[in-house]
Formats: sequence, structure tokens, C-alpha cells
Amino acid sequence: MSHPHPELGPPPPLPEGGLRVTPLGGLGEIGRNMTVFEYGGRLLIVDCGVLFPEEEQPGIDLILPDFSSVRDRLDDIEGIVLTHGHEDHIGGVPYLLREKPDIPLIGSKLTLALIEAKLQEHRIRPYTLEVAEGNRERVGPFDCEFVAVNHSIPDALAVAIRTPAGMAVHTGDFKMDQLPLDGRLTDLHAFARLSEEGIDLLLADSTNAEVPGFVPPERDISNVLRQVFASARKRIIVASFASHVHRIQQILDAAHEYGRRVAFVGRSMVRNMGIARDLGYLKVPPGLVVDVKTLDDLPDSEVVLVCTGSQGEPMAALSRMANRDHQIRIVDGDTVILASSLIPGNENAVYRVINGLTRWGANVVHKGNAKVHVSGHASAGELLYFYNICRPKNLMPVHGEWRHLRANAELGAMTGVPHDRIVIAEDGVVVDLVEGKAKISGKVQAGYVYVDGLSVGDVGEPALKDRKILGDEGIISVFVVVDSSTGKITGGPHIQARGSGIEDSAFGDVIPKITEVLERSAQDGVVEPHQLQQLIRRTLGKWVSDTYRRRPMILPVVVEV
Repeated sequence: MSHPHPELGPPPPLPEGGLRVTPLGGLGEIGRNMTVFEYGGRLLIVDCGVLFPEEEQPGIDLILPDFSSVRDRLDDIEGIVLTHGHEDHIGGVPYLLREKPDIPLIGSKLTLALIEAKLQEHRIRPYTLEVAEGNRERVGPFDCEFVAVNHSIPDALAVAIRTPAGMAVHTGDFKMDQLPLDGRLTDLHAFARLSEEGIDLLLADSTNAEVPGFVPPERDISNVLRQVFASARKRIIVASFASHVHRIQQILDAAHEYGRRVAFVGRSMVRNMGIARDLGYLKVPPGLVVDVKTLDDLPDSEVVLVCTGSQGEPMAALSRMANRDHQIRIVDGDTVILASSLIPGNENAVYRVINGLTRWGANVVHKGNAKVHVSGHASAGELLYFYNICRPKNLMPVHGEWRHLRANAELGAMTGVPHDRIVIAEDGVVVDLVEGKAKISGKVQAGYVYVDGLSVGDVGEPALKDRKILGDEGIISVFVVVDSSTGKITGGPHIQARGSGIEDSAFGDVIPKITEVLERSAQDGVVEPHQLQQLIRRTLGKWVSDTYRRRPMILPVVVEV
């Protein structure tokens, strides 16, 4: 199995007749999925998603793929194929279209409806091409065929990309639910047909490659939900992803059966479920869904609220309910259902929300104590079955952390894919398919691009490091006035601390040390403010470290008069 090397340099020019595949996100992480295909000097992008920040990225709203490797080639992009409508696959599209708004978007009806609603908020009107399973479209030199796959959102598609260099198949996110709620199966017949033609490179979803067996059917959740609804005596509050139409459908069915009304809470939930209902993907009995403002007129035993926040997002509705910072107040006897999985890295935030809800008397039902979630990604048994159908000549695991990619590669090897034809790459690693063999040829820049409010890419790792120091250790500011010609102190030092746990009065012990250092520097003729700041920072920092074993941010200010 070939794998990336930290010393990889920029890739050489693509050999004539070769196909280049460059993942800019989604490998070594769950999210930020984006893959660039290149043939004959033209580019096709599959997905453009976001990654959600973790605790060590304070203040960050979203993390985007790094567009720098395609920024100078925007005119070469033939289109963006969107495999499905989850944020980790479409959330970055508005930021790429800001740079070139007329790049065509290609996807299924629901996927395009979700991205168009998102782009409306960014005031971008996209060029779109709606496709469905079985369709085949020519996109520049790329001949794209779309194949139905089952996932945790309707209308998901895999894409087979034919070029003279060979056929690459990108699965997108998929599983093989044999009893899907909407009756739309992963089209194994189509994959078998592509296999007969010859799949030269298969890019396959790795998320559940470590999980043995098969994913249970989505419909298995229905009985568990009925049990929860039958025993709930007050309001039921369900937290789910704002795009999980199948899960919300089961909630609506249970609410209808038990005589409850449903209200959607949160902008994204209201928007997405409205789109799904209008397009016919969500079946809503008349009178079942009501405006949240009318719930006060109903008894608690007839109320269901569907909101976001299943991942513990601090600004989502459920987190705010747990913190008593929402118009909906959790009361003793309410039932809260977290109908989703835990995205790696979100565990602490989710359990914090669960504890907060439990504190106010809620009965919290989650994956740990009830079967209220099944995955949207194929497990190991399904992947083995899939590889035996596809029989790829080369395999490139995608969509997963390193452990998932490695496990997926092993599954491919077990089904007969030669080890030297399995490529384990990571973000930015360039893979070339030349004369039927895939191999790593170099690496391009593919770091994190942070969205912080209206700022995109302006916040880097140094700023995040400063934020962590401020959050963990606090800040100490020192204000000194010196004579500009002699460097002698004419005012201060004045010291203030915030968040460091050190009382301002304690600095009386270090002020003489700072004064002594500055007086000595004045005698040595050091009057440059930056040098004086460094002296203050070293002196105060050493004292704080020796006295308190802490490392706060120290901000010295030297004013010349």
C-alpha cells in the first residue's frame, strides 16, 4: 500500500493521458470533503464541504478546504458535483463561489434545493444542472454517470467519471440499507455494470470501515421511538441534524400516531424541512406541523419539538435549552431524544448538554441508552460485499480519519485488490492514474482555512494559539511610561491581570524587579520600546512561572514621552 511521505514536494506536470486526483479535504478527518479531478488541463470538483471546529479552535465558526491550489485555475473548473446535501459536502460551496460565482453546480433535486437556499443567504444565484440516478452528463472532458446510493439523507448519488485515462468512481457517503424508508436502494446492479466495464479507480467511503457486520435498517428506530412516545408524559424534544429527513419522517409518524403536534425550532431546521416537504421528500399529515408560537395553547402531552444541537453546538437550540438561555424552558418530566451519532471530538460537548438537560429534570434518550440512531455509512461487511461487486483495479479510501482509511484499505486487500494498487493518501496528496495504475506523485497545500464571523482565512494557527493561552491561562498587562531620550521610567509599572487567577495586589513583589531591569537597561543606553517590552515580558514571565507555575499571555505596553 502506498502512503504519503512528509517530504513530498509539488507534483510534476500531469503526464499526457493521465487522470489526477487531489483530495483537498475529508482524508484524515470527518468533514471538509473536497476532491479535484484533472484531465487534459480541465478540472472537476466532487463536493466542497466544511469541518466543524473542536475545543482547541476557540472562536472559529467553520473550517474550509484550502482553495489555494485551484485559485489560479478557477477558469479551468468545469463544474462541482455534489453527492448529497450534508454540510460536510456542500457547506464550503458559497465560499468557493464567492471567488467565481458562475461555476456550475451539479446534483440531485434535494441537494441543489438545499445549496440554493444556503447560497441565497450569501446573495449568490448559482448555475445548476439537476441530475438523477441513471443520468449521464458530459462535463467538459469528464463523462459523468450518476448512481443511486442510500445514505442518511434522500437523493444521495455516487458518480462514475469516465475519461480516456480510465474510469474513476466516487461513492460519496453511502450504506446498503436493504429496507430504506423511501424505497431507494444503493444500486448494486449499476455498480456491477460499471464493474463489467472496468473501474480503474474506486474512491470509497471509509467512515465505518472499523465497524464489523452490516448497519441496521433505518426503520428499526421506529419501534424504539414508539416506546419513547408511549411512555412520555410531557413534552418530547428531539435533536437531530437539520438535514436528516428520514429521521424526522419517523418522528412525524410517531407524533401523528400518538396524537401530538410538531413544531420545528431553529432556522436551518425550519428551512430544510420546509424544502423537503415542498419537494415531496417529507410526508406531513395535514395539521401535524404547527408554528412554535402556538405551542403554549396545547397541553404538554401533545407537543413535540424538533430542533438542532445533537452535537452539543454551543449556539444550537438544545445547548441553549440546557443552559436556560432559550425561550423553551426544560421542565421536570420532559423527554429529550438525541437522534444522531457522536461526531468524533464532540463527545464532551454532547455530554455537557445531556448533564444540563438532566439537571432540569429531563429524561434524556440517546444512542448510549436506546437505539435511536443508525449510521449512514457502510460497515465492514457491506464494504466487503461492495468491493466484491465493484472489483476495482485501484482503490483509494476516502472520507475518514487515519484509522478508518487504513481499515478500509485492509478490506480492499482482503477482496483481492493488490497491495500496490491501494493508495492511502491524505489531504493535499496528489494521486495520478497513469496507464491503469494509481500512484502518489506529490503534494499541494491543503491546510485549514478558518471562518471567524465575516473573516475567512484571516485567522491562523498563531491566533488560535493566543486564544488558547488566553482561555487557559489569562492575560497580564504591564503599562510603563519612559523618557524617550534616556529610557528612564517616568510612570508605572502598572500591572493588571484578567483570567490568570492572580490578584493585582500580588504584583507588588515583581514591580521592583521590573523597575530594576528597566533602570539597568537605561544605564546601558537601551531605549527602543520593543526591546524594553521584551525585557518586561521575560522578567514578569519568569516571576509568574516560578511563583505560580503558570504561563499567561503577557502584554507589555511601553509609552515614550
